[in-house]
Amino acid sequence: MSKFLIFIGKIALLLFLIALVLDIVYTSVFAQSDKRNKIEHVFNSESKSYDVVILGTSRANNHFASSVFEDKGFNVYNYGISGSHLFETSLILKLMLERNWKIKNIIIETDLNLSNEKRDEKTFSLFMPFLHQSEIISEHFKEEPDFYELYAVPFYRYIQFDSNIGFRAFYKTLIQEPTNTLNNKGYYPLSNSSKGSMEYNIEKLKPLRNRYLEEIKQLCEKNKINLISVATPICSNVKGVDYFKKVKALYPETKMYQHIVQGDEYFSSCGHLNDKGARLFTSSVLKDLKIL
Repeated sequence: MSKFLIFIGKIALLLFLIALVLDIVYTSVFAQSDKRNKIEHVFNSESKSYDVVILGTSRANNHFASSVFEDKGFNVYNYGISGSHLFETSLILKLMLERNWKIKNIIIETDLNLSNEKRDEKTFSLFMPFLHQSEIISEHFKEEPDFYELYAVPFYRYIQFDSNIGFRAFYKTLIQEPTNTLNNKGYYPLSNSSKGSMEYNIEKLKPLRNRYLEEIKQLCEKNKINLISVATPICSNVKGVDYFKKVKALYPETKMYQHIVQGDEYFSSCGHLNDKGARLFTSSVLKDLKIL
């Protein structure tokens, strides 16, 4: 019996050591990359200076055309991330400030993303390679129910989020294969010709006094950043449009642009402008906003 237990112990130790080595190798590769996604682009950056930084979900990523800002003389980058929530947006801003970025203005999309305080699994996973390398990241994630497994068990986070940071992502990062995520100063244009659903129902959504937007507001105030909250366009066929009135009641400072672009020809889907619509929207917003 004792020999069997010793054998099992050796197997367990071997597996632990393999997991530890794999964890170190994967982390070292991800820790040197800044070309594949916006999170590593921020994490592995040095101090930057911007007139305008754009934050939010796909409704920021696909709606604010960076070149329109540049044509007006602004140094800009769109750090909107499709699928993300304010949970991750707050953390991205914390990382920027930790790296001593100088930001004059932040335009943040605050509309549908106000309705939850949960993490987005895909965006969340992209922070995982840096979990042991950053107190800001580990502290931000500390209240998550699976934090201790992710933090303490070697290589567990890479297995848990294999589809995003597993072997395929590791290999592409190792060979430094770029993506299109960082093209166009972060703006991701949607095709003018393709069409998704032009019907959208947001009747069940309810905006919250969102914990992570409150964090962002405090960070901007502390660092003397002009924070501009905006609700971005949605098609005319949306159900539950009263949601936006509730947003305005909860956050009166929000600029309400949900109806500033009219016409289905400007939309790729009900919730997202195509490139033509995004450029029209960005130009209209720039005329209205007071950017320092």
